[in-house]
Amino acid sequence: MAYRVEIGRVAQRDLRRLPSEVQDRLAAPILALAENPRPPGTSKLRGEERTWRIRVGPYRVVYDIYDERSLVVILKVARRNEATYKE
Repeated sequence: MAYRVEIGRVAQRDLRRLPSEVQDRLAAPILALAENPRPPGTSKLRGEERTWRIRVGPYRVVYDIYDERSLVVILKVARRNEATYKE
């Protein structure tokens, strides 16, 4: 079953701030979440009910999966550091 992928406001802002070559590199893994929202290499964030993350080089894409609605919502895109997973 295919999922719909939506990019939240914060994630849209995060993506706009990145260089275009990084945006291009992130596009394919984000779009691939529509076919498989839990691909190999993803991790569920501790203490969160539906939040996952995928690594793309030094960047992290943090997203929620809503199985009942077949929806993936991208929450944040950031270079990995101490603040990446904080709200």
